[in-house]
Amino acid sequence: MTIDIAEEFTAFLPLIISTFCVGVGLWMAHHIIIVRFSENGNEKLFSRQLIMLGLTLVSVLIIILSLPISESSRNQVIALVGLVISGIFAFSSSTIFANLLAGIMLRITKPFRTGDFVKVQDNFGRVVERGLLDTEIQTEGRDLVSIPNTYLITHPVTVTRTSGTIVSTTLSLGYDLSNSDVEKALLEAATNCGLVDAFVQIIELGDFSVTYKISGKLEEIKNLISARSALNKQVLDVLHSQKIEIMSPTFVNQRRLAEDFKVIPAKKVVKTESHAIAVEDVAFDKAEEAEKNEQYRLEITSQIEQMKESLREADEDQKVSIKSKIDALETRLKQTKSEVKEG
Repeated sequence: MTIDIAEEFTAFLPLIISTFCVGVGLWMAHHIIIVRFSENGNEKLFSRQLIMLGLTLVSVLIIILSLPISESSRNQVIALVGLVISGIFAFSSSTIFANLLAGIMLRITKPFRTGDFVKVQDNFGRVVERGLLDTEIQTEGRDLVSIPNTYLITHPVTVTRTSGTIVSTTLSLGYDLSNSDVEKALLEAATNCGLVDAFVQIIELGDFSVTYKISGKLEEIKNLISARSALNKQVLDVLHSQKIEIMSPTFVNQRRLAEDFKVIPAKKVVKTESHAIAVEDVAFDKAEEAEKNEQYRLEITSQIEQMKESLREADEDQKVSIKSKIDALETRLKQTKSEVKEG
């Protein structure tokens, strides 16, 4: 009886040893490949996660080869595992696998980065994070929307340029107004709200009114939402201050009005409060934080790389000082990672 137990244990000994070694190896690989570089953000871990996936598949193969079974049975198990993996890829090709390949494509083409304003169909917001299978954006309503990567490569993606974008609004005015006066007033409105290189277009000559479009370049794109609202506000204020009536010529009212009566609200002095909150500070808080964290990590990583280069040519006294600085920077990186997780 004891001999039989010993023989059984001897037969399973290679499986036990290989399982233990594979487990320890995967654990060490996870800490070396993933954990040590996790402060660089999920986007930087994409290639390393693929490496871990490959190592896991190799580990499964090693365990199968160490099973105490005949060679023909082992080949059948390997064929079965291969068939299962192939089936998984085949059935998920339109979802998981397709999104994975789409994520690789997005990293190669780099159409946008963290913090950019993007619009895909009806979804508009700032990019928070680019994952393996989807991309997360934060909308104007402060909500987080996860868009599959396949959706991003099969639909046009509009990316707001960081160097500036055009902000515009349209309105209809009557034919009784001189277009030169209207153009002057609209350009003044665009200037008042901080737009540069403003221009006015006549979009349509309708049956009863003329459609104007005022546009200008916004250099600080982080204030995009506020700038659109500010432009509309300035258009109202400037036209009203110049006694230009914003109303359709087909307007009908049952009240009797004098011929020189203008439908313009009375001018009020509005005191601007210093504690006013910008829309973008509330709506895109997570996207703003993600962008700042990524830039901060990249700056610290660049400093660490430069110090490691100078460490090779430094003398012994300088090496101690440089190493302490590197340790301090690496600690700051880890602190940034923990703050992001807590947030």
